[in-house]
Parts: sequence; structure tokens; C-alpha cells
Amino acid sequence: MSPRGAVDALFPLLLKEWKQSWVQATNAPGELKCQVEQAWGEGYEDGDALISAMDAAGVETILATDLLAWSYPRQTRFALDMTEQIAALTKRYPGRVYGLCSYDPLNIGASLRKLEEDVKERGYVGVYIHIYGYDIGLDHRKMYPLYAKCQELGIPVSMQTGHVLEAMPSEHGKPMQLDRIACDFPDLTLIGTHTGWPWVNEMIAVATKWPRVYINISAWMPKYMDPALVRFMCGRTGSQKVMFGSNGLDWVRYLEEMHAMDCRPDRLEAILYGNARRVHGLD
Repeated sequence: MSPRGAVDALFPLLLKEWKQSWVQATNAPGELKCQVEQAWGEGYEDGDALISAMDAAGVETILATDLLAWSYPRQTRFALDMTEQIAALTKRYPGRVYGLCSYDPLNIGASLRKLEEDVKERGYVGVYIHIYGYDIGLDHRKMYPLYAKCQELGIPVSMQTGHVLEAMPSEHGKPMQLDRIACDFPDLTLIGTHTGWPWVNEMIAVATKWPRVYINISAWMPKYMDPALVRFMCGRTGSQKVMFGSNGLDWVRYLEEMHAMDCRPDRLEAILYGNARRVHGLD
């Protein structure tokens, strides 16, 4: 375990009220192709329970998102907006909880105003995008106002890449789209999450090419990771370009598997701790 604990750079805020709203939303027949809510457990009663679980697992800090996932067949939001709950936790547990903003490409103006409020008034440190339900790509023109605003504010944009387990078109998460975005916004930091599978080599290629493009391994336990990603992340260059995120999976098991990897301690420390703190400006 890192002597300073881990930074979970992508954590859906699994309070019970949010977890229940997600379960109710995904009861639509055929909409959820996995039982992700079972992997999430029952959810936490309150902030104290969340912090206790973090302490027990050796997690120092979480970057929490309320996961604005948009239903492809129903064209509505999946679960509750947890903006104020995240902001309250940030104030109550300074240094332990930070927020990641959401963005709705169907309501660009209002979404950008809220994003700026989240950053300047609520202390949020980045953005997380789940694009698939909108049926547009990450490099679509409706996404460019977001990238311009985040470049202006100096905050990174995390986005799910690779396939998606809800009933939505996975093609919109191809990692090579980040190449075009990086061309047009050279001062913007981009983080492709969920490893980009099955297009892992695309994700590695873009992260290798662009100094401000990173990979978040969230949602993939190490024993299931693509061997190419494992070689990259434990190498000299790749260890500075990859960060840890749980996506709500069990911290204890996740970190045990991370420490069982054949990865130099200093490189593992960067993946679990240093990279996320540097990229999100937590220091």
C-alpha cells in the first residue's frame, strides 16, 4: 500500500439515495447489460460511512461524480443529480472528497454555467463525461464548447472510452477521437477512462502521442486488463500517464491486485497517487 494512500480518480458517489435511483432507472427491460449495481454493494448511508470505508481500504482521496449517464432508448437522465451532496462532502471532509462536474450536450449554455459554478463556487476539480446515450461522439461539435470552457478554466476532462455495458452504441467511445480533440485544444488535459477496451492500443497510442492525454484504469481489475496496457503502465513512460480509478468497485480487492502486479514501487505509487494529484491540481 502506498504510505500516503491511494487517490481514486473516478468514483460514482455511492450514497444509498443515488444507488437506489440508479437501480430504479435501470429496471427498464434490456437497458442494463451487466449487474454493475451488485458490484457496487448496498451503497453508503452517509459521508461518515464513506470516509470510514476509505480509511479501511487505504484510500486517501476520491474524485466523486454523480454520473450524468443519459438513457439511449428513453432519452432521459439515469439517476439523481448529486451536485450539492458532493459539494457538502468536499466542505465537510477537506482533502478527502473532490467533485467532477457533468456536462449535457443537449443543454449547452445552462450546462456550461453550472460547470463554472461547480468549479469556482463548489471546488470541483474536473469533468467526467459519459457520452454514449446522447448518440454522438466525443469529438462532436456539441462537445467543443465544453472543451473550450475547460481549457479556459484549466481543468481536465475525463471521459469513458471503449465499450459501454448499458444498451447504448459503444462506437462513440473510440479512444482515437481524443487525438482530434487534442489537436484542437492543445492546452486541455484529457483522460480516457475504462482503459478504452477493446481499443486499448488506440488509447495507449493517443496517450503516448500527446503530453496532456492520460489513461484512467477505472472499472477494470488488474487481472482482466489487456497485457499491452499492463506493459505500458508499468513502464517508465506509461507509469506517468496512467491513474487509478475504481468506478465504484471494491477498493480492498482492487488495491490488493494492483500491489500484486509486477510493477516497480515508485511507478505504482505514481499510478495510485501521484499522477491524479498532479493532473487535477490537488497539491
